[in-house]
Amino acid sequence: MAKRRSKRYRAAAERVDRTKRYALADAVAILKKNAAAKFDETVEVAMRIGVDPRRGDQQVRGSVVLPHGLGGKARTVLVFAEGEKAKEAQAAGADHVGGPELVEKVAAGWTDFDVAVAVPGMMRHVGKLGKVLGPQGKMPSPKAGTVTDDVVLAVKAYKGGKVEFRVDAGANVAGPVGKSSFAADKLADNIRAFVDSVRAAKPSTSKGEYVRRVTVSSTMSPGIQIEIA
Repeated sequence: MAKRRSKRYRAAAERVDRTKRYALADAVAILKKNAAAKFDETVEVAMRIGVDPRRGDQQVRGSVVLPHGLGGKARTVLVFAEGEKAKEAQAAGADHVGGPELVEKVAAGWTDFDVAVAVPGMMRHVGKLGKVLGPQGKMPSPKAGTVTDDVVLAVKAYKGGKVEFRVDAGANVAGPVGKSSFAADKLADNIRAFVDSVRAAKPSTSKGEYVRRVTVSSTMSPGIQIEIA
């Protein structure tokens, strides 16, 4: 049986031509009008890209610091570090900091944080957390900038609106880019930054059209395809 949508969702869907690719400014205007929930809806970008995720040389993963941040509740950042690096992380605002004892806590199933950062020297311990953190997209990675000695920069970046992205099994990349309450121009800036970062992560082995579809949506509204030149 098909899922019955709410009256609000159906009204929002009527404002969107699913066969059309909208100019970014027009798409943002419609999205803001459609975001009529009683809470500040999260805006997300979803991209279909021209890669084969089964191939190791066509994995797409990276991060972007959104120019206007994410809004809403600040993300919880964990840092695997000891000694001076641990002190630096704490001073920068990390929510959880620790060494092997923190690794063991996560290995036991505790994952009450949004982002994990590790200094390179801790990876000999952190490496075993792949099965716990990998499926949640929280495993520290050099490519994403979460394995680094510059813990101060990493903590401040993720607290300030840095977003990680990675391709899924269906060749899609998605991520949050702000809140529906953002000014239209700020949402547009964040969307462009996200799309540009995914473009920049194109593998050299990807042939043909790389960015095939870009859709923006908010938590309770339908997707709107956009035309990105």
